[in-house]
Amino acid sequence: MFSKVLIANRGEIAVRVIRACKEMGIATVAVFSEADRDALHVSLADDCLCIGPSPAKDSYLNMAAVLSAAILSGAEAIHPGYGLLSENHSFARMCADCGIAFIGPPYGVIERMGDKDEARRTMKAAGVPVIPGSDIVSTMDEAAKEAERIGYPLLVKARAGGGGRGIRRVNGFDELEHAFAAAAAEARSAFGDGALYLEKYLFPVKHIEMQLICDNYENVVCLGERECSMQRKNQKLVEESPSPGVSAELRADMAEAAVRAARAVGYRNLGTVEFLLDGNGKFYFMEMNTRIQVEHPITEAVTGIDLVKQQILIANGEKLPFAQEDITIRGHAIECRINAENPALNFRPSPGQITALHIPGGPGIRVDSSAYQGYTIPPYYDSMIAKLIVHAPTREEAIAKMKWALAEFIVDGVEIYSLNINYGSVLTQVQIDEAV
Repeated sequence: MFSKVLIANRGEIAVRVIRACKEMGIATVAVFSEADRDALHVSLADDCLCIGPSPAKDSYLNMAAVLSAAILSGAEAIHPGYGLLSENHSFARMCADCGIAFIGPPYGVIERMGDKDEARRTMKAAGVPVIPGSDIVSTMDEAAKEAERIGYPLLVKARAGGGGRGIRRVNGFDELEHAFAAAAAEARSAFGDGALYLEKYLFPVKHIEMQLICDNYENVVCLGERECSMQRKNQKLVEESPSPGVSAELRADMAEAAVRAARAVGYRNLGTVEFLLDGNGKFYFMEMNTRIQVEHPITEAVTGIDLVKQQILIANGEKLPFAQEDITIRGHAIECRINAENPALNFRPSPGQITALHIPGGPGIRVDSSAYQGYTIPPYYDSMIAKLIVHAPTREEAIAKMKWALAEFIVDGVEIYSLNINYGSVLTQVQIDEAV
C-alpha cells in the first residue's frame, strides 16, 4: 500500500480524500496556494507545501509545481480529486513518467474520452447509443450543411473540456454563425482547443449518470445511477440516487451500456458515464467523466461503498472486493450543493468571512465541507463550500430530511444559495434550464 499520497486539489474534496487516507493509515500531503494558507485541508494533512500564487493557473493548475511538491515530499501517489488537473491527460502522463501513481484512469483513456468527438465515435462503434450529430466541423459552410442535415434546434459543442463551456443552443440558421463563433472563442479560451461539432438538441430530457468502478483485472462493476437533472447554467445543483424516473428494466439497459462503454476503452479506476434520457425512454451517451464526481457521496450512501478508498486500492493494484451481483441499492439519497452566491446579483460568487456556521446533523445526514467559523472564502475558486447529503429508507423520507436539514444549515457573513423549493415530485420533472 502507498505510504504517502499527495492531494492535488483543495476545498471539500481535498478534505474528503485526506480523511479516507487517514482511515487507511496513509500519510497525506496537501498543496495550497497563497490564498489557501488557512484552508482546512492544509491543517488536516500530515505535510503541506505552498505551490504558488492565488490564481489557480499559477498554483493548482501548475503541473510542474504539483509534481515538484510530490517529489520533494516523497509522495508515491497523487489523488487529483475533481476539476483542476483531474482530467488532464498530460498531467497523468507526467505522473507516470516521474514514477508517481496517478489515482485515476490511464492517461491514454483520459485523452481519448476527453475528446468528445473521439468519445462519440468510440461509443458508436461499441454499440452505445449516441445523440444524432456531426463529426468536427471546421468552417461555417460545413456547420450550415451539417445543421441542415441534423435539423434545428441543435447544440454547437466544444470537442474539449466540460462544465458547460463552449456550448451554444441554436434554434435556427440565423443564430448559427454567432453561436459557432462564440462557442469556438470560449473553447479556445477555456481549453486551448476551439474545435466544434454539432449535436441534436433533445428536450425534454433527464440527465442520468451511471457510476462505474473498474480494477486492473478486467472487472467492471456498475454501482447504480444518479439523477442530475436539477441544474442551472449547466451546473448541477441537486442529485439523487436512485432516479425516480428510471425503471428496473431501463436501469439494467443503461448499466449494460455503461459497462460496454468502459470495456470499449479499457477503463480503469472510478468513472461515470453520463446519458440523456428522453420522454420515450430512449437514452443517449453524452460523455464520460474520468474522475470522481462531486455527487459521489449519494452513491456511497445507497451502496455502502467508500469510493475514494476503492480508488486508492485500485491504483495500488488491488482487485475489486465485490462483483456485480454483490451490489445492492438500499434506500434513497439526495445531495444539495451549498454555494457562496448572491441570488439578488444573478448568483454572483460571494466571497468573504464566515462569521457563524451551524452544520446540521442526525441519522442519515452527512455534510462534506471545508468551511469553518472564521474561514474566509477566497474569490479565486469555485463557489461551492459544502455538500449536504441525506439518506433515508424512501424518497419521501429523504426529501423531508433534506428540507429540515437545509432549514437547520446556518452560514452567516456571506450570501449563501441552496435550493429552497417545495419538492413534491419536482425531481421527476425536467429541470435543465439550459442545454446540457
